[in-house]
Amino acid sequence: MLTAGTIWHGYDTEFPLAEDMSVGRGSVANDCTIASRLESTMTMNRVQTPLRVVLTDINPQVVEAWRAAFADHPEIEIRRGSILDEHVDAWVTPTNSRGLMDGGVDAVIKRHLGAGIQLRVQRAIRDQFAGRLPIGSAVCVSSGAINPKFLISTPTMEASVENVSETLNVALACAAGFQAIHRQNNEKPGSITSVALVGMGARTGRVPARVCANLMWTGYTLFNDYSFDDYDELRSTIIAQLDDIENAPNNQPVRITRPERSATKR
Repeated sequence: MLTAGTIWHGYDTEFPLAEDMSVGRGSVANDCTIASRLESTMTMNRVQTPLRVVLTDINPQVVEAWRAAFADHPEIEIRRGSILDEHVDAWVTPTNSRGLMDGGVDAVIKRHLGAGIQLRVQRAIRDQFAGRLPIGSAVCVSSGAINPKFLISTPTMEASVENVSETLNVALACAAGFQAIHRQNNEKPGSITSVALVGMGARTGRVPARVCANLMWTGYTLFNDYSFDDYDELRSTIIAQLDDIENAPNNQPVRITRPERSATKR
């Protein structure tokens, strides 16, 4: 049975929203066309699948911080352990912009799945992003294994080792990872119905556990609330609204409000 708070994804068709438009204003040439697309979208959105989300990490401080940040989200499964033990459709791994799986969780997954996984990730980065994966974007590739079926790589840093504790990279990476699920399911509906994530940036990136948890909460709720046309719009939305995050209370996650034009309310 489907319960309140479940994330929905699947047959979404995105279109510019006509209300509350303060960024990227444009004109509408044909109201009938927009109305037709809206009607089509509303019909298609009725056929969707719930997404099971697992947060798992070997760091007890990250797990504790998650439990606090996601206290109002009982649908999220939180546990201490290795992502390798999670039987889900996709693992999300924090990587670097070149897709070099030589450290942190990346290296653990590479050892588990084999060297070929790095080749697939880097091929996707080359084909989709000209060889360099911007922070706030992600690639989703076949893992070559039964579990998981897919690996989603999203960078928290440019290089293999970098201190990102004073950046918004965790929120950008987490949101991009979820966006990759949305894109994959739009391409092949029902491809990903479950996903596992680790504490992004909390190890190699030196992000404090509480900051990591709060920024991942922001990325999760953004995906829960909206879908985006592309990663550029996703990035600009997060950066615009979290740019002043240092003035927010340390123990309070920040929820992104309705994006303009590019995002569709879910």
